[in-house]
Amino acid sequence: MTSAVADIQANKHAGPLLVHVVRQFLPNKGGLEDVVANLCRQLVSRGYRVRVVTCNSLFSDPGRHLPESETIDGIEIVRIPWSGSSRYPLAPKVFRHLADADLIHVHAIDFFFDALAWGKLLHGRPMVATTHGGFFHTQKYAAIKKVWFNTATRLSALGYASLICCSQSDARLFSQIADSRVHLIENGADVSKFSNCAALEARRRVVTIGRFSINKRLDHLLDVMKVLAARHDDWHLDIVGAESDLDRATMEKEIAARNLARNVALHVSIDEGSIRNIIARASLFASASEYEGFGLVAIEAMSAGLLPVLNVNEAYKAMAETHPALMIADFADPEAAADALTEAFERLEADDLSLRQELLQDARAYAWNEVAQRYMDVYAETLTPRGKSPQLLRQRGQAA
Repeated sequence: MTSAVADIQANKHAGPLLVHVVRQFLPNKGGLEDVVANLCRQLVSRGYRVRVVTCNSLFSDPGRHLPESETIDGIEIVRIPWSGSSRYPLAPKVFRHLADADLIHVHAIDFFFDALAWGKLLHGRPMVATTHGGFFHTQKYAAIKKVWFNTATRLSALGYASLICCSQSDARLFSQIADSRVHLIENGADVSKFSNCAALEARRRVVTIGRFSINKRLDHLLDVMKVLAARHDDWHLDIVGAESDLDRATMEKEIAARNLARNVALHVSIDEGSIRNIIARASLFASASEYEGFGLVAIEAMSAGLLPVLNVNEAYKAMAETHPALMIADFADPEAAADALTEAFERLEADDLSLRQELLQDARAYAWNEVAQRYMDVYAETLTPRGKSPQLLRQRGQAA
């Protein structure tokens, strides 16, 4: 019997302690942070004890240190110092916060993924990891990344009982190095946040949501808007997000350079209520992103009743295979992408709301209560002694 299972059985009044390790967390906003936060909230509601170990500053504001410890929504948050790159933050103090864990869940393929695998002899805890797209977010240094993936990442992966992939493209990639230990659990989405709030009538208004990052290719989306505005002057784009490797001033210059001040509005770090109000005036969602680990924001757009038009990256193509209402376009070709958005508007204009109902129904499959249960099943299998049923541990987490 493993020490983790013995601890669970010995403690009659508390659920298992799950320690999530992720480079950025609340109060930061982003796809990775939202996924981990929503999963942790679900786990807390089902009786698990949850700790998140993360870096002590936001990568967008590294000079401002956050509190060393904090509790948000019942989630214990521990923040540790880091150095180096935001893509591979070095934070060795993570080992100080693992000793009492029943299971460690590492999010993303970065320093934490490697360090906790190589340091397993030090902490001795069972581990799972979620890939979140790995580190192939852009084609930059693609050859080096491929070598690293097939050597260092392959070796580190041996330290994990399961690698949980949040997209079909991730599952295909990581099955090359982890085979039967790969589990596909597509990300959950907060489908209640913007539920059914998009405009009921077709409008030539487009929303895009996400960090102002180079790989999101907002420049391509602005090129598309220039084509659309020349065709019909009531086309409008709302860009919603937070500063990242592109800031507000850079985005404003890009908009002005294309003479799109009347057709494009920039919304920086606004709250959910404000985002909901923007969506309520729109009919379409667009993403020109070169790479997505999953495409969470497209699911949220569907839950609002927006019709997504998405760039031809692997995650979006896989999503469109599952959800045929979605539209795929090459945003590197402004004319072609403008044609796709025009077609999307015309589909909505001719629709009797059946397309909207299809989008809402498809989005409901990603509700977090369903996704959290699939994670709990993986946890239970990881913590169960070989030859025993994991059902007791599932019940333990739910009933505690």
